[in-house]
Amino acid sequence: MKKDELTRFFNDQLVIFDGAMGTELYRRHIFTNRSYDEVNVSDPALVESIHEAYLAAGADVLTTNTYGANEQSLSQHGLSPRMDEINAAGVRVACRARDSRDWGRQILIAGSVGPLRTKGTSSEERVEILRRQAESLLRAGVDFLMFETLPSREAALEARKAMSAFPEDTAFVLSHSMPDGASPEEDIVHRAVFAEDGLPQAFAVGFNCGLGPSAMLKIVEQAVKICDVPVIVQPNAGSPTSVDNRQLYLCDPEYMSTYAVRYAALGVRAIGGCCGTSPDHIRDLANTVKPLGRKRIEIKVAEEKEGVSLVPERPLAERSRLGAKLASGEWITTIEIQPPRSWNLESIIEKAKVCKEAGIDVINVPDGPRASPRLSPLVTCLKIQENAGIETVLHVCSRDMNFIGLQAQLLGCAAADVNNILFITGDPPKLGNYSFASGVFDTDSIGLVTLQKHLNQGIDLGGQKIDPPTAAVMGVGADPNALDFEREIRRLREKVEAGANFVTTQPVFDVVALERFLDAISDLEVSVIAGIWPLASLRNALFMKNEVPGVVVPDWIIDRMKSFDTREEQLAIGIEIARDTLSKIRSRVSGVQVSAPLGNVKTALAVLA
Repeated sequence: MKKDELTRFFNDQLVIFDGAMGTELYRRHIFTNRSYDEVNVSDPALVESIHEAYLAAGADVLTTNTYGANEQSLSQHGLSPRMDEINAAGVRVACRARDSRDWGRQILIAGSVGPLRTKGTSSEERVEILRRQAESLLRAGVDFLMFETLPSREAALEARKAMSAFPEDTAFVLSHSMPDGASPEEDIVHRAVFAEDGLPQAFAVGFNCGLGPSAMLKIVEQAVKICDVPVIVQPNAGSPTSVDNRQLYLCDPEYMSTYAVRYAALGVRAIGGCCGTSPDHIRDLANTVKPLGRKRIEIKVAEEKEGVSLVPERPLAERSRLGAKLASGEWITTIEIQPPRSWNLESIIEKAKVCKEAGIDVINVPDGPRASPRLSPLVTCLKIQENAGIETVLHVCSRDMNFIGLQAQLLGCAAADVNNILFITGDPPKLGNYSFASGVFDTDSIGLVTLQKHLNQGIDLGGQKIDPPTAAVMGVGADPNALDFEREIRRLREKVEAGANFVTTQPVFDVVALERFLDAISDLEVSVIAGIWPLASLRNALFMKNEVPGVVVPDWIIDRMKSFDTREEQLAIGIEIARDTLSKIRSRVSGVQVSAPLGNVKTALAVLA
């Protein structure tokens, strides 16, 4: 394929690469004394089965089993004269897997070209070795070349020199190996890949091998600021971590997918795996992040029918008690309570009554946090309002319903007098007991606000009259700790422009980060409700720090929690830290939303006491 075609392919979706080939061959008893590339010829069915496993897992790109199929590497096995044969077989096997059935999507074949040893060879010799393998792969029919695990600027430069022998629009990727502690400095990435020196330029830049998902995140944060072309990330399955004097490999598929979500949020256009990853990793990754890369359908109301026109929204103060407080600038307190996993709401209603008696303004009810199935949040809100006499804020996310279902949900909210709604895009479905679940994501939180705004003005998506109009108070979420801070602020501005009345932030532990966020949106006419999470224990703090995207727990908090031995002492410190945070931010926000860790509303109320 040509470079411009591939650029469009990567920009139009989040592309999923396959995982490790060597790991899978070893698992199938191909030991390290053999040439893994020669297996393309001696046992092509085995290689094809691995390719098919990655395709079944959701990969959009198959990387040929030709990482070491260059004359230098093959010479160790006496196979240099068979270089063309082995590369052609590698491409043929990948194509056969691609064509074995209709996978329901376009599949690309990337020709893998691994790094060369520098000892005993000149730069000119290495360029020629790379050129001959590239020629062999291109002749066999790959869609693009993938120069993998490049160890240095010089190696990237040699790959580009090798590509100068081919037509200008021949597509290739330069993927760098990043050892622990390395940084994608501009000299390594930008100048080596995109220098205006007359040499061919890659259509994308990649980072693979050397690092696990967590360490690779630090590379990605810097790389997306440097690179103006699609970025591809392929971390290893991880490295051992010392836990209680045990060496544990923590990179299970879900762990890797958690970081893949963060890569996608930063703007990475393709994600896969390197050493140690398997089809299981790719399956979890594809199910988790693929929906995030879809082009969102822009909300566009159909042409108004004859006699139908937009009407003014009801004044904010008349929509709900929360709306009245927002309009008057009064201080607002909310407590978040998750819906139960069963249908029994007795405990939730009792907790809501306790909050009502304590003077809390509203109960915040999330929708499937971390994509976990729970009782309908709308039913939860309805029952709380009916039986506890306190208003609720309902989360509505775009993950589970298409436009028809979403519009029905919002009309249902109006009918149930649930008029405070927080619109979120939603967490992608996870694996586990619900690995078969899929995300819809017809739109995102910006589109949801736009949809509700039109319903408030008396028109549905089909341009038909809604009489009477809905009267929802519209809230949105924001992350003061967002990795891509500029994108977060830009999207928040779009949400407010669409009609949002208030913003609720992710839990705040770093006051400086919140102040930076507030400074960035100081010109917006929108109320900010800060999220507060009283940490219940050291274990809770570590979980929030390591496993919950969008939450930053500073090291000083972890150190302070470690200084106390019992859960009771740690909880007391967690409440004290939350109170201190609240006192520091109170003058700059319109209110707070305090989470109830493990459903304990008494902990949340202690913060507000």
